[in-house]
Amino acid sequence: MEKEERQDSYSHILKYTGLFGGVQGLNILVGIVRTKFVALLLGPEGMGLLALFNSTIKLVSESTNLGLNMSAVREISDAYENGDNEKLNHTVKLIRSWSVITALLGMFLCLLLSPWLDRWSFTWGNHTLHYAMLSPIIALMAITGGELAILKGVRQLRHLAAISVYNMLASLVITVPLIYLWGETAIIPSLLFVALAQMLLTIYCSYRQFPLHLSFSRPLLGEGVSMVKLGVAFVIAGIFGSGVDFIIRSHLNNAGSLDIVGMFNAGYMMTMTYGGLVFSAMETDYFPRLSAVTGIGTRLNETVNKQIEVSILLLSPMLMAFMVGLPILVPLLYSKAFMPVMSMGQVLVFAMFIRAITLPIEYLPLAKGDSGSYLLMETLYDIMVVVLVVVCFHFWGLTGTGVALVVAGVLNLIMVLLYMHYKYKYVLSGTVVKYTLMHLPLLLFAYMATCLKVEWMYWVVGILLVVLSTVISLHVLHHKARLWDSLKNKWRARWQR
Repeated sequence: MEKEERQDSYSHILKYTGLFGGVQGLNILVGIVRTKFVALLLGPEGMGLLALFNSTIKLVSESTNLGLNMSAVREISDAYENGDNEKLNHTVKLIRSWSVITALLGMFLCLLLSPWLDRWSFTWGNHTLHYAMLSPIIALMAITGGELAILKGVRQLRHLAAISVYNMLASLVITVPLIYLWGETAIIPSLLFVALAQMLLTIYCSYRQFPLHLSFSRPLLGEGVSMVKLGVAFVIAGIFGSGVDFIIRSHLNNAGSLDIVGMFNAGYMMTMTYGGLVFSAMETDYFPRLSAVTGIGTRLNETVNKQIEVSILLLSPMLMAFMVGLPILVPLLYSKAFMPVMSMGQVLVFAMFIRAITLPIEYLPLAKGDSGSYLLMETLYDIMVVVLVVVCFHFWGLTGTGVALVVAGVLNLIMVLLYMHYKYKYVLSGTVVKYTLMHLPLLLFAYMATCLKVEWMYWVVGILLVVLSTVISLHVLHHKARLWDSLKNKWRARWQR
């Protein structure tokens, strides 16, 4: 009986990781086409400018959204689970009213800070007007975030998946023609039109579920104060996280050049997006399951450790294939001008492997509503990242930024393990340690293979290591989740239709 339950649990994790990973994979394919065209049209310097503007948007947006994208989900979910339609409709109206307030707040703050944003991020020219023109995007994103929180709260996963895909398609259709026609001049208009399209797609789905009703009466807005207080920790953590992105890219621009910013952003986005195939299921499936575990102890540890096990098994072969295939992927995804980023990307693979272990553990304070612990962990990590990136870039250039993120990841893992053991009695399982010791040496061997000067030897050794890692993961997943039986049943069901 225990074995059946264990297999069912692994099957569940694998199923939903595959589902949301599939959506993410489709988004990546569309994103590859978009990124390729934009990289060819703008080059590293233009990509660096785009990265700076996106960092600014993220910083201001997460500083002013009052954490509604997280806290609103809990409010909506509570009313939805209880089947209280009157409370549900009332909560939807409350969230939409607060979303309008955060939209106006973000827009005006971006306008106000435009001169300072220009001064902090550029040593040449006057870009105040450019930053001011980003302000409507902040407002559109606030509205979109509120509506997405509503859809998440009422479990509209199919609509959320469709919105994600259509948003990426809209981004492709809008961005490429504009940048093709007007080059760097079209960067801000393209960001604005993409944000508008994403908002319209989201409200189309959301308004069909809940027609638009707003109220700015003092009693109604007063009800949202508790929701806003819950989101304060997320806001502060978001400020630190977005601030780190902004500081790093501004430092790389000032200490290096826009080309360096574009290279760094390309390497970072390639690696982190790739890992998103596995991590995309965390918020939608793993987080609710972890939140449902009461107390601390054996069941809490099992829930976290099983998620880590599946993440390691799925991500390791993918990361190894990514590392080995970078000589093909970099010119395919961007252009030959971005080849200097390859060494950074190969190092960053280790940061992603470490994140597969750390991320499920970091959800513990979120699931327990412990905003203070969450904020503490995020703040310490952000400080480490900034210091290490600045120092390592000074000594080793672009590759040093990859080394910095790996070192920060290791230190963060140690810090998280110690704190979560103290706070929630969490302990890594022997199985997690075993799978780590199985795959980490293979990653190290793959990295050593990238140093081989003989091309045919590089590819033979690299491909053999990828195959070995894949075979190991599939064997373990078959044992844990009856993978082959599940695939056979699905295949038979399709043929019988």
